[in-house]
Amino acid sequence: MNTKRIPFLDMLRGFAITGILLVNIGDITRLGDGLDTTARVAGNTEPAQQVLYYLVSCRFVPIFMFLFGISMGLITRSLRSRGERAWPQLMRRMVALFGFGMLHSLVYPGEVLREYAIFGLIVLPLVLCCSRRILLAIGLAGTLVTFMIGGGSAALPGMFCLGAACAAYDLPQRLETAGRGTRPGLWITFALSIPALIWQVSQPGDPRFTTAGGDAGMIMTVLYICALSLLWQTRARNVLTMLFTPLGRMAFSNYVSASLLAVLAGKALDFRMSTTVLPALGVAVTILVAQNLVSRWWLAHFTYGPLEWCWRVVTRWQPVALRRISQKQGDQPKRSAKREVKLVGSIA
Repeated sequence: MNTKRIPFLDMLRGFAITGILLVNIGDITRLGDGLDTTARVAGNTEPAQQVLYYLVSCRFVPIFMFLFGISMGLITRSLRSRGERAWPQLMRRMVALFGFGMLHSLVYPGEVLREYAIFGLIVLPLVLCCSRRILLAIGLAGTLVTFMIGGGSAALPGMFCLGAACAAYDLPQRLETAGRGTRPGLWITFALSIPALIWQVSQPGDPRFTTAGGDAGMIMTVLYICALSLLWQTRARNVLTMLFTPLGRMAFSNYVSASLLAVLAGKALDFRMSTTVLPALGVAVTILVAQNLVSRWWLAHFTYGPLEWCWRVVTRWQPVALRRISQKQGDQPKRSAKREVKLVGSIA
């Protein structure tokens, strides 16, 4: 898979898992599980929780769904350009993901990797056999219908098809350069976000369980992507790269390890009687900062994150180089003849 990396996608992936952890941290640490209903409702009205409800929850998971579909599309294109069969490799990729998800569920029962694997297998024939125009139509229709009833896991097939179709239409490259349509997309979704948020206010509570919350989240997902694409063309790119790219390049490893760290923190600190989300958010931010630093160190020495490497080996079913080769080692004559094949891909 010799596809050149697309830096914007790495950053966007890191941005997505950041928001996902901020939302999931309460569930993973069992925040407020020991409180009665009255105390829980009171906790839902605190400012920090309201910020999560209206700016974070349901806004980041669709990004990850979309990126997963883009990944399927980019890998399919790369394999076919090399004259390789995409079907067996992508099938192994999904089966391996399901296995990882089963193990991850032992730590966090609410994990989504198993669902991604199952629905990935379901849409795989469409991704491989349909033209990009048909795939786009299926993706748009599936996404619109499912978000009309609130989104959730039912949106996965449509979002996967939509992402794969957008990859076929070179949308990742256009987002990298904020191509035509990005700025109008920003203003259109900004205008739509206002009535969507008003609708969400009319259905208070956790937006993950309301139709208004899911629909507002989807609109603001597009808003965030367009805004980030435009910021990517400015000096803000350096800040975005620093904050999110290391997390994004090891998104799989960071997603799984964050669950483990959050569970341990929840047991050690015991948030079951907490009436505020702030301590849990503090744990999430601490985890993200630590993962950013560890990811930087790891990627300075290795080509892929540990789980990304395992996943790639199973997908390719052949050895994949993990350790980076220094310039001096690369210049040594003849001694590199038996070097493992190094596969460079744009999708972890």
